[in-house]
Amino acid sequence: MDALVDATARILVRDGFDRASTNRIAEEAGVSIGSLYQYYPGKEALVAAVIDRHNQHIMQVVRRVFAEVASQPVERAVRRLVAVAIEAHRIDPKLHRVLAEQIPRTGRLENVEAFNREAHALFKSYLESHSDELRVADLGLAAFVCVTSIEALAHTAVLHRSEKLSNKAAETLIDEATRLVIGYLK
Repeated sequence: MDALVDATARILVRDGFDRASTNRIAEEAGVSIGSLYQYYPGKEALVAAVIDRHNQHIMQVVRRVFAEVASQPVERAVRRLVAVAIEAHRIDPKLHRVLAEQIPRTGRLENVEAFNREAHALFKSYLESHSDELRVADLGLAAFVCVTSIEALAHTAVLHRSEKLSNKAAETLIDEATRLVIGYLK
């Protein structure tokens, strides 16, 4: 039920994991506690559903952007990929922060690892099709370095440097991260 997942996300952002309860989530969603338990065995399962939905949404965006940039030169493609990573983290930074804290509790670490493997594979595939533009020899390692760097910058900005998420600061961060990745690749 989307209403339960939406309610869980709102409560996590507003009140945090420790203050969230199945009773509060059911009330926020406008459903009975019995209905909640028909779909989810407890709070952790609801948080896991929020994490899964969040990751699926981000991965859909990432796949779409990789398809968009497939034929673009490296400089333009990298800038677009960096921008998307930072924008995705800016959508709901408070929710992102809470979810990052809760991933270990929910057993969703393997989903994050699958997400990372797919992002690395997509980036490696892009690099392989543009290898004539690059100076790096090991494209698998290059994909790892680039994806990890981009994700770390975006993630750290959300979790620890929220001032980097204003429009002007985000543009500067995109410029600098693009320069970093292009400098490495070329």
